[in-house]
Amino acid sequence: MLTSVEAALAHLLAGVRRLPSELVQLDAAAGRTLAESVQANRDQPPFNASVMDGYALHAASTPGELRIVGESAAGRALQDTLRAGEAVRISTGAPLPEGADAVLAQEEARVTADILTSPKLVPQTFVRRRGGDFRAGDILLPDARIIDANAIALLAGAGVAKASVTRAPIVRIIANGDELVEPGGQTGASQVFDSASYAVSALARDWGAIAYTAAPLRDDERAILAAATHALSDCDILVIIGGASVGPHDHVRPAMTKLGAEMLVQGIAVRPGRPTWFARAPNGAYVLGLPGNPASALVCARLFLAALIEAMLSGAAKQARASEPGILTGPMAANGARESYVRAIVGERGVTPIADEDSSLMSVLARSNCLVRRVSNAVPAGAGDQVQLFRWSRQ
Repeated sequence: MLTSVEAALAHLLAGVRRLPSELVQLDAAAGRTLAESVQANRDQPPFNASVMDGYALHAASTPGELRIVGESAAGRALQDTLRAGEAVRISTGAPLPEGADAVLAQEEARVTADILTSPKLVPQTFVRRRGGDFRAGDILLPDARIIDANAIALLAGAGVAKASVTRAPIVRIIANGDELVEPGGQTGASQVFDSASYAVSALARDWGAIAYTAAPLRDDERAILAAATHALSDCDILVIIGGASVGPHDHVRPAMTKLGAEMLVQGIAVRPGRPTWFARAPNGAYVLGLPGNPASALVCARLFLAALIEAMLSGAAKQARASEPGILTGPMAANGARESYVRAIVGERGVTPIADEDSSLMSVLARSNCLVRRVSNAVPAGAGDQVQLFRWSRQ
């Protein structure tokens, strides 16, 4: 009996717990997931600042002639209080002295000796107000935010040197099959290069995990059992690619049984990827079994592994399960009984499904940037129809 995609995800995520947090230096925080919200501990900017090079003054003293009594530069604020009828030279970003509430731009200033002639100004002209960006106590970034370059700029600008992030899940990936050879190795007449484990590893890293691959295993139950036992000693998720069916050379499930793993899902009503399965090891680690075909493995890794990683990082799988609408550029045939995920290209003109859906075609994978979801027994669709699509990447 096959399990639906939604039911399979529910089984997979039901017992997932968020991983513990750790402190990392800001320059090592890119791509990590915040373990708690970040609160500002001071105003930004911490003073009223000039937006322009020019002259700081009191708007009530304009129009008229004002005496230039000093200078306020970036990093070197004038400490004196400005009095009526006075002005100070000021540079962009420098603090306004006490008593000043406006800035006359350099281009508009007429200066003779130490006398400035100013037109009429209104308060706050070319002034960046204290706290205009954020105030002390404001939430700068929410819990579970992925830290990108923009977030790092904000944290650094707020004086945050270290970020509390969720520990990255450790994913170990094992591919098995007598036909597999590592890239760069020597292939026999009946062998191919292992591509699925490298693709799944890249996807896992993109979704925030630390991923490790190993040399492909032979179709041997003892070898699979030994490798799985070793991998489960230090990982949060074990991904086993290949050997997921029930043929005479598929030894993965018997090995998992001997390990004492609890089978959660035996097969999924999805195309491609029907043999995909999930289990939980006795130590609480998760085991995800993926088909050997590269496209099948990567599609199901996007659907299930990405969700599992995100749940471990943030406590939920919102982004991994979030879809967006797209408009078809051409026809799509009716779908069968299994929910399907079609490799496609989304661009300015809309979503174009890739015609050849053979699950072994890696060139098709390389051209696609999204998956189009087709529910079971979906009717034909045409150009202009709306579809549901999922991006490969979390960013």
